[in-house]
Amino acid sequence: DIRNLIQAGVNAIVVNPANADGINAAIKEATDKGIVVVAVDQAVTEPSAYILSNNQTEYAYLGAKWLFEQMGGKGAVVYMRGAAGAGADNDRDVGFKKAMAEFPEITVAKEVFTGWQQDQGKQQINDIIASGMKFDGVWTSGIDNVIVDAFTESGTPLVPIVGADNAGFVSQLAKVEGLKGAAVTNPGSVGGAGVALAIQILDGKKPASNTVLVDPVVWDNTTDEGKAQI
Repeated sequence: DIRNLIQAGVNAIVVNPANADGINAAIKEATDKGIVVVAVDQAVTEPSAYILSNNQTEYAYLGAKWLFEQMGGKGAVVYMRGAAGAGADNDRDVGFKKAMAEFPEITVAKEVFTGWQQDQGKQQINDIIASGMKFDGVWTSGIDNVIVDAFTESGTPLVPIVGADNAGFVSQLAKVEGLKGAAVTNPGSVGGAGVALAIQILDGKKPASNTVLVDPVVWDNTTDEGKAQI
């Protein structure tokens, strides 16, 4: 696709890469021809590209730390990752494990890859619930509202759940009785910001650094401040 865009003579390409290295050769071909390339949401390792990404390592760390604190610093967590091999998932795994290192009494009851697919994630949590496995919290990589649905539809007592700032999950944080949860910001508007950055560069306004990371924040429904943000 990138090579087709190069042949079409575009001035800029904004891409959300599947992994950090897989499209480096095509990116280099584009930038060698003077095309501005901006990677959004996930980073690439090609140095000629600009990167405007949500800080995925911090995303996982903040959410996991909040969750482990809600669990009283001990217990078992269901770790629901994204897509295996994706750059964002790898970065989030680093952040999640950083938080686990700070809470030595936290264990992982089950680790699954949802592929960032809602149907798959819901089936996985339904299977975990049906197995009778004991766990005290759920960390999700943004497949979140269907996880809450699985609990409420099955009548299973809710445990603290971490997700992203998706509309469905944020609404649940405000409305579902008994749910203790937190949304960690990972705004899709980073794509629009990437387009804006590309236009600025084409206009001759280059940023001081090739990499800009957007720091996430936590919106929880257990504090007055968090409720106000929600």
